[in-house]
Amino acid sequence: MTIDGLSDSDIRTILGETRRIALVGASAKPWRPSHEVMRFLLDRGFDVTPVNPGLAGQAIHGRIVVASLAEAGPLEMVDLFRNSRAVGPIVDAAIRLGARIVWMQLGVIDQDAAARARAAGLQVVMDRCPVIEDRRIGPFRHWPDRAIPPLNAAGDSATSCGVTGRANGPKGGLP
Repeated sequence: MTIDGLSDSDIRTILGETRRIALVGASAKPWRPSHEVMRFLLDRGFDVTPVNPGLAGQAIHGRIVVASLAEAGPLEMVDLFRNSRAVGPIVDAAIRLGARIVWMQLGVIDQDAAARARAAGLQVVMDRCPVIEDRRIGPFRHWPDRAIPPLNAAGDSATSCGVTGRANGPKGGLP
């Protein structure tokens, strides 16, 4: 059982039906996982709005960074690249702003915030990466004319969430 209690079918539905993503904690630094994941999501055809008050007005991957979650609306999914201790208020804002899904990246776990989101009717993904999930149970893409980037010779995804996701590894995509 996963920490978020979601099945592969749940993750398939989330990634297959979601189009708009607010990526909180976006970074302009190419070596940061949020930078790589944002590129991956854009390449898959997701409409991603980067959120980072320190970078507001700048562009990451051709998308203008906004300062707050409220500026990223309308919201479908909020993807959190923040420390676990910092996600509670962001999850509360996502609830207030009408998001359908909160996705907490690898290592990001806040059971109290997750419980509030679930009580408000949101789906909560926790301690997962969409890149790894795409490689494991996808692919999920929303632009039929875009090619899916190949895995490298070792079977690792070219883009990661801060870890290397083995596409055909013993744990089905987890490092």
